[in-house]
Amino acid sequence: MSVTVRVPTPLRKSVGGAKDVRADGTTLVDLIGDLERQYPGLRDRLCEEDGSLRRFMNFYVNGEDIRYAQGIDTALKDGDELSIIPAVSGG
Repeated sequence: MSVTVRVPTPLRKSVGGAKDVRADGTTLVDLIGDLERQYPGLRDRLCEEDGSLRRFMNFYVNGEDIRYAQGIDTALKDGDELSIIPAVSGG
């Protein structure tokens, strides 16, 4: 089960500069585990210590916000695309 992961600019250093990487997993939590296996330390950038997703990181599977699906347990299938988008704020 291979998913294309669109990597935002702030995280590209963690994946060797790639804009896109491939990872495997039947759920988002499994996919993050595979990303961590391939790119040690990346999980810490995506998840809190308790395993929940970081509050200011947004995740979209095929353009759909996972917060309106099953969150970190959102199911994935071969060929899906995961976009990781850091929240932007300012003032």
